Amino acid sequence: MQKDAQRSVLQALLIAIRPIAKMLLRNGIGFREFAEIAKAAFVDVSTKDYGLRGRPTNISRVAVMTGLTRKEVRRIRDKISSGEEALVIKSNPLGTVLHKWYSVPAYLSDSGDPMVLPFDGSTPSFSQLVREFGGDIPPGAMRTELRRIEAIREHENGDLEAIKRDVLPFETKDKLITGLVHGLYPMGAAIAHNTNPDIQDESWTQRTASTTGVRSEDISRIRRISRDRLVEFTDSIDDLFIAYETLQGEEKHSGDEGDAAVGVGVFYFEHSEKDDGFKF
Repeated sequence: MQKDAQRSVLQALLIAIRPIAKMLLRNGIGFREFAEIAKAAFVDVSTKDYGLRGRPTNISRVAVMTGLTRKEVRRIRDKISSGEEALVIKSNPLGTVLHKWYSVPAYLSDSGDPMVLPFDGSTPSFSQLVREFGGDIPPGAMRTELRRIEAIREHENGDLEAIKRDVLPFETKDKLITGLVHGLYPMGAAIAHNTNPDIQDESWTQRTASTTGVRSEDISRIRRISRDRLVEFTDSIDDLFIAYETLQGEEKHSGDEGDAAVGVGVFYFEHSEKDDGFKF
């Protein structure tokens, strides 16, 4: 019975991992590289999550749990501890500037919308915003780039208006990293939480809506409507997060244990049995 359950999980995993294989192969990453990073994940999780009395799991137990040799476990642990397997996701200064424009009270109108800002001179200004939150990027370069991606509108008098709050990466590599870290990882974390019998907390919301009865000629319209509604929903959630960020800034208590990251992910997908070999 246990083997049947494991077989079912592995079959589901095969389905889930197909799009990952597509993305990796498209970016020149083969099985050997994937296997090495998968080993690191298994060793890291078994080390941190299955220790006794708050201590990391010893090498022998990790070897038993993962099926790797003790020598291999030690090698991978050394790579992890040296930071070789670490990935630093740097915040995009364009996205940071836009987020602050939509959230910091000094740059908001009385109605709570981003103010139309002069480029420089009076306070607040776009240059002040960039110097405060844009790192070492000059205000002129920031304006040029935000105009290029159509995130701002420049008025005839030179004032700047924010018209879009999100910045999507343009490079394929950056799109893939963003998708894996901010899309696939949160979804996987939610599934792991909701299927853990040892966790007594309330389950995390995990919702999808799908149908197999849509005519092919209606797909483009459904895709467009779905995009608009998903953007509207995520903007409303972003407003909620901004409200709590503002509240935290106003009511920071001594003794707080630090900030926690929370997020909500929604997504649209299309499935072809021809591509993935299974019926949804």
